[in-house]
Amino acid sequence: MRVLVTGGAGYIGSHICLELLEAGHDVTVVDNLANGKREALRRVEALAQRPLELFTADLNHKDDLSAAFSGPRIDAVIHCAGLKAVAESVADPLRYYANNVAGTVTLCEVMRQHGVSRLVFSSSCTVYGDAATVPITEELPPAPVNPYGRTKRMIEQLLTDLQASDPAWDLTLLRYFNPAGAHASGSIGEDPAGVPDNLFAFIAQVAVGRRPELRVFGNDYPTPDGTGVRDYIHVVDLASAHVSALEPAGGPAPRVYNLGTGRGYSVLEVVEAFERASGRKIPYVITERRPGDIARAYADPSRAHAELGWRARRDLHEMCRDAWRWQSQNPDGYPDS
Repeated sequence: MRVLVTGGAGYIGSHICLELLEAGHDVTVVDNLANGKREALRRVEALAQRPLELFTADLNHKDDLSAAFSGPRIDAVIHCAGLKAVAESVADPLRYYANNVAGTVTLCEVMRQHGVSRLVFSSSCTVYGDAATVPITEELPPAPVNPYGRTKRMIEQLLTDLQASDPAWDLTLLRYFNPAGAHASGSIGEDPAGVPDNLFAFIAQVAVGRRPELRVFGNDYPTPDGTGVRDYIHVVDLASAHVSALEPAGGPAPRVYNLGTGRGYSVLEVVEAFERASGRKIPYVITERRPGDIARAYADPSRAHAELGWRARRDLHEMCRDAWRWQSQNPDGYPDS
């Protein structure tokens, strides 16, 4: 197939592009490069020894987006583009709704105009909010507690309504837990703009000397060591799930899958694991909780295994090892391009 990946120059998107190319698919990327990097895609091409196509476009610019659909026929879309920082969404919700929700509406309109009906959406475990029970199954009623999570849930509802309105649509919702790590080569990895929002990226920058210390947001949660517990999933495992999710399904409603390992780790457990993998001390300070954060969240990923034949295969040590390999080989991230 030829697969269009929105946000394909970003951290998760670039790993998805590599998995697609290595699986034999052709890839078209749409990215406004606000957070993505051209260099990431050049490295993806080098690793795969195959080319891909990049359109620099914003999802809210319909004419630019349409151009990406005007070349070789697109068979399916993987929709990764979106803003994703919880604290930032609390501070600036209008930006999140305009970018994430309105951009998805435009994308679906352009897909319909070009007769493309298969879409895999990068959703998030944040749609579950502060889950009453763990592990979290797909049957748990969504109850997001911050604007970022609400944009993801609103998009899920939009896509559900879309498939109900026209059975030609074939939609899959992948609820990511917490991506971490990097490609084993150390060639591509996470290079956030500004201050990292993700724990692993922040720890890696502390380990390499770019930042003096890690801020741990709260140590008074009802967890074993008081810090937040999350299900971290290796980004390569996450990317591989998208290849499996491209298989047609049909039906009256989108398929929904949790993507995680089924195990939660606290912030301090991750710090200790990263210290072991890197051989570097990670200094940290405890600060107050962040708005919109919750105590614990980890997945029950059994549905993805049963229906897609997918499961996470890499553990916390491999996440730390590969994240450190990427950061130590690229201490300043990707070169400007």
